[in-house]
Parts: sequence; C-alpha cells; structure tokens
Amino acid sequence: RVNNSLHNRSALLGDYHTPPSSGRSSPYPENPYSHSQRYADDLEGQNDEQLEGLTAKVKILKDITIGIGNEVRDSTIQLSQMNDAFAETSGILSGTFRRLNNMAARQGCRWLWYIVFLILVFWFFIVVWWFRR
Repeated sequence: RVNNSLHNRSALLGDYHTPPSSGRSSPYPENPYSHSQRYADDLEGQNDEQLEGLTAKVKILKDITIGIGNEVRDSTIQLSQMNDAFAETSGILSGTFRRLNNMAARQGCRWLWYIVFLILVFWFFIVVWWFRR
C-alpha cells in the first residue's frame, strides 16, 4: 500500500494542481488574481526595461545635439573672425594698389620693366632651386 501511495500524485499532494497555461508547478492552490497579477508584473517589467533603453537613446541624442550646437557656435565665431581678417586685408590691399597706381602714373612705363625684371629674376631662382634639389 505504501508503494501505491508514492505513485499516486493526488495522495501525495492533496488538492494541488498545476495551472495549464503556466507550465510551472506551485505548492499553493491556484488563485485567478495571482495569475493576472503575475502577467501584469511581467508586462510592467518589460515596459520598465524598454523605458530604460529609450531613456538611454534619448540621452545619447541629446548629447549629440548639444555637441552639434557647440560646433555650430564655434564655427560661427571662427567665421566671424575670418570675415574681420578678410575685411582688414581687403583694406590693406586696396590701399597698396592705390599707391601702386599712383606710382605707375608718375613713373610712366618704366615701372612695367621693373616688374618684368623682378618676375624674371624670381623665375630664374625657382628654376635653379628646382634643378638643384
């Protein structure tokens, strides 16, 4: 009789039964509220995990946009400084060309020969330097 009771599940566990949908066994009797509560807890856990993932992605996007904003701000400052430098250079060059034209008007055609001579001398030095390398 003892052998028979060891093989009889209901004699060993009493009223216990396994919920058909869970695939798990529990020593407690089935409570319909606990199954729905466990399902809700599982969904809440999944939602929390996905929310943490989305929060991390939003933080990464925020860091990227802040970096882009800083880069745009720095580029704007640099372009403004370059614009000021070009404006200053333009003023210097216009004054130089004005003085050059005044000198050319006083000298006649002789200044053209000086420029041609200087260009030939520079060209000669560049050719000699190129072949000596």
